[in-house]
Amino acid sequence: MSTIAKSTPAPQPAAPARAAAPDAAHAAAPARAASAPAAAPAAAIASTAAAAAPAAPDAAPDFAALIREFQHDFGSARAPGDPDDRPLYGQTLHLASCALDMRFGTFRAHIFQDIIDKHYIIALVHGDLRDAETLYTRIHSSCVTSETLRGIDCDCVQQLEGALEIIAKKGRGILFYLMQEGRGVGCAGKARDRMLVQASLDRLDTFQAYAAMGLRKDHRNYDNLSHICHLLGITAAFIVLTNNPDKLDALRAQGLNIAAAEPIEYEPSPFNLSYLTSKATGGHRLTRPAASDIERAQPPAPVAAFRPRALARARRFIHAASYFLPVKPVDNEILLNAAQFAKTFPDPGALERHLAAPRPLLTGCQPLRADRFLVRIDRPALAAHALAHPDDPLAGLLTTPYWFRTHVYYDIVTSRDFVVLTHGTPGPADAPVIRIHGESLFNRFPLRAAADRDHMKHTIRHIVTYGAGALLLLHDDGRGAGFGAYATARMMTETGQAPSADEACRQLGAGHDNRDHAAAILLLRHHIPGQKIQMILNSPATQMKKNACAAALNAHKFDIEKWIILDAPAAE
Repeated sequence: MSTIAKSTPAPQPAAPARAAAPDAAHAAAPARAASAPAAAPAAAIASTAAAAAPAAPDAAPDFAALIREFQHDFGSARAPGDPDDRPLYGQTLHLASCALDMRFGTFRAHIFQDIIDKHYIIALVHGDLRDAETLYTRIHSSCVTSETLRGIDCDCVQQLEGALEIIAKKGRGILFYLMQEGRGVGCAGKARDRMLVQASLDRLDTFQAYAAMGLRKDHRNYDNLSHICHLLGITAAFIVLTNNPDKLDALRAQGLNIAAAEPIEYEPSPFNLSYLTSKATGGHRLTRPAASDIERAQPPAPVAAFRPRALARARRFIHAASYFLPVKPVDNEILLNAAQFAKTFPDPGALERHLAAPRPLLTGCQPLRADRFLVRIDRPALAAHALAHPDDPLAGLLTTPYWFRTHVYYDIVTSRDFVVLTHGTPGPADAPVIRIHGESLFNRFPLRAAADRDHMKHTIRHIVTYGAGALLLLHDDGRGAGFGAYATARMMTETGQAPSADEACRQLGAGHDNRDHAAAILLLRHHIPGQKIQMILNSPATQMKKNACAAALNAHKFDIEKWIILDAPAAE
């Protein structure tokens, strides 16, 4: 069994009776099944304090009233009465809430922050939780590679979207999204695991790599969950969507009432089979990896493991890891080099015959520079064909990704991780495609309209189509002001406290863009040795506002040969 950091919240005085009927009903419940352990009565605190206080001519203070003024009520974050109220319990602060329109229905996102180590927690609530006896829930740890970068070497995004769909179908439930990348070791630790596993040609699994790095197999903690249940007024027992029995033990240690657990498992792929097998070996209740007969995919080139070291011309950045990330193709367009194309279409005229078939398995083919091709497939039709004809070379198109090299840096100035994706090797005459991508955490969820996710998808396609480029990810950044400021600004516009996002930022005292563009361009210069580049931006308006970025590009002598505008209006 893994060792998972746990702590028991300190006893707190019970909140007195409240006027609001729903909260009063919860306060009177005989047992708060999913909240922190029972609190000490306020009267006992008052009695102890009065006994310890020195005699005074004035009457003893009303400690129960003092605590009532000091401590937020049970359920106070569910619908704060004052727009400036920020409920706090334990070390968990409620920052904001807003509605998220997802493919499966409307969820309300409650954003919390741990005031000790500053990480964010998002509670995604669907339906009315107040009178539920049981609630379906998932405790989900963040995964930037699959949820933002379209990576397919794990099952995290499938579990995230699958759990949200289950909760929506049940009518009510809650998903806790925890910023605990790589089982709590962070982005740099996770990337070093991936680098070591790939360098070993999969002879080491994830947990062996963690042990080699001096890490436990799980560094996550769940201290904030009982605080969040208190602030949201949750009394229900949980039906947890998980394959991990260790997680259930950790939740019970927090005082949460676990009614049951249900698995959430998906078919392995050639790219995540190794990882899922290591989880099954490590104690997760997974049956499909052992039953799978698919062949594990290997990176397109050898990976060399290395020790972390500072960049020579940018010593604030420590290069922690470099490995290959298989990326989900965009719009079912499969990238093939000349050798792959010849293997897939060995007979002259084979491509044309497939394109002209009554129900074509292929719907297009675009030749690219450097003797490469984008072949568009009809995925459902090709999947059915592959079941009947598994030896047909066309079947391999279903499992052909875009390969990107992932570089992870630790920045000693901001104490944050920087992620750079690179694709291809630019030649002396090339102008590689470049993007600095700022991310909102909300776009990791299956929203009906997700601008950042669409921008990421289009950026990947531009880089792959050209054949050389780099993407620098500023994840969880809220334009440099932090996700808490971004979420608060969104709440302010949703509730009418501010007419626009820019006005909300002004009221917050945060500028339109607080990012350190000079640092980002300095890091990109390490990957792009030439002068000519093509720069991707969202819109012409974005171009006008990025003065700091333009200044940094000029300082590093980049020559922008072309601006690629993702939201450019369609030509008439």
